[in-house]
Amino acid sequence: MVERRQGHPTTGTRPLKVMMTGLRGCPDVQGGVERHVEHLAPSLVLAGCEVEVLARTPYVGADAPSPWRGVGITRIWAPRSRSLEALAHTFLCVLYAGWRRPDILHIHTIGPALLTPLARLLGLKVVITHQGFDYDRQKWGWLARGVLRLGEALGMRCANACIAVSPAICRSVQARFPVAAVTIPNGVAIADAPATHATLDALGLTARRYVLMVGRLVPEKRHLDVIEAFKKAAPPCWRLAIVGAADHPDGYVRALHQVADDTPGVVMAGFQSGTPLAELFANAGIFALPSSHEGLPIALLEALAYGLPALASNIDANTEIAMPEDRYFEVGDVDALAAKLAGLAPALPGEQQRSDQRQRIMQLYGWGPITERTLLVYRKVAGSLADTKPATSWSGTRAKG
Repeated sequence: MVERRQGHPTTGTRPLKVMMTGLRGCPDVQGGVERHVEHLAPSLVLAGCEVEVLARTPYVGADAPSPWRGVGITRIWAPRSRSLEALAHTFLCVLYAGWRRPDILHIHTIGPALLTPLARLLGLKVVITHQGFDYDRQKWGWLARGVLRLGEALGMRCANACIAVSPAICRSVQARFPVAAVTIPNGVAIADAPATHATLDALGLTARRYVLMVGRLVPEKRHLDVIEAFKKAAPPCWRLAIVGAADHPDGYVRALHQVADDTPGVVMAGFQSGTPLAELFANAGIFALPSSHEGLPIALLEALAYGLPALASNIDANTEIAMPEDRYFEVGDVDALAAKLAGLAPALPGEQQRSDQRQRIMQLYGWGPITERTLLVYRKVAGSLADTKPATSWSGTRAKG
């Protein structure tokens, strides 16, 4: 049931031992939370922590590397079930943590936070990261939404500390629960743009002549809106590349593929990671995110960090990133998105504008400051159990593709 592989060795002062659960796994596993941990965990290792990520067996194979960038990867069984896998996996992870005794058990997202009381009963010190109001996602029925709301309530009331990835989430949590939440945003780490174009060639894309959308194939991402807007805008010689896959294919995914097949110029690129994903980001002309629900969208941050002009729905999670006002549109307003696509396609920003944007985003959302702020939370919760050493350089946190 549990396959444990040793993480990064340490010497000298005992490092702060951190265990992470609530995600599918890493590296190269689809999802915003997974991308978050994929960058945060190695950054914490550079800062002197010993980090172990507890991964779900359906998403991380037995041949996955461990240690990976200094992070121990432990595979723990989970059922391949939309409604049960997160809770079943987190339950086993909490029991495992009770046996291994980390200094910090870091639970990501509010669904797995349902197990916070059990973790506290086992004497564990728990940090919760609130990544978003998952009960607002369209895929959940009333029972699942109730469980998610209960998970949020128990996590916020029982955890030793709460991290919110956006100010809006932090304000909501503090207004409803007796918790001193702190805002630490999702971060972004960008490698140099790859010189290769193999992925573009394979998908029939031309650099700077395609609209890019990246995200899991779920209804709240509103892929159908961007397809319809692209069809209406009809920028000459452009294509629309939709990157992402579904963990549990359903009627929405089947309908999406059918509409994509029927719309000229639409490319369903599937799940991409590493160098192929970097190629797609680095060479896109425009990034679009019409979603109705986000926490703090890492895909949007990555697009901006590559210097792309981005168009996004005007939900709080997107507007907090503070793009120019004319880059936002009302959720569901396909005509507005189409007009913005048509206006932006022939007037893409120059290299200096792209460079200025990259620099601004990396200053605001680079992993160095985010890691340091996370460490402050850990130290406050753990007390004097362990010390950490400051990193001499944060260059190692940059994505390698």
